[in-house]
Amino acid sequence: MVKLFVRDRESIQEAVRRFRKLVERSGIKKEMRRREYYEKPSEINRRARLRAERRSRRNRLMATR
Repeated sequence: MVKLFVRDRESIQEAVRRFRKLVERSGIKKEMRRREYYEKPSEINRRARLRAERRSRRNRLMATR
């Protein structure tokens, strides 16, 4: 949970900007987007497998340079 304490003499716009940064850094926005729709376990596994393949391919390319 993100908590934001408004500072003395801080405008609402500045507080909102700080709040948005806190939410972005904490990953809440990304989590909400991910949970917006139900995703089947097979789709989750497929996405993880593809991510791992891309990562290994990238590591192989970096090792050959």
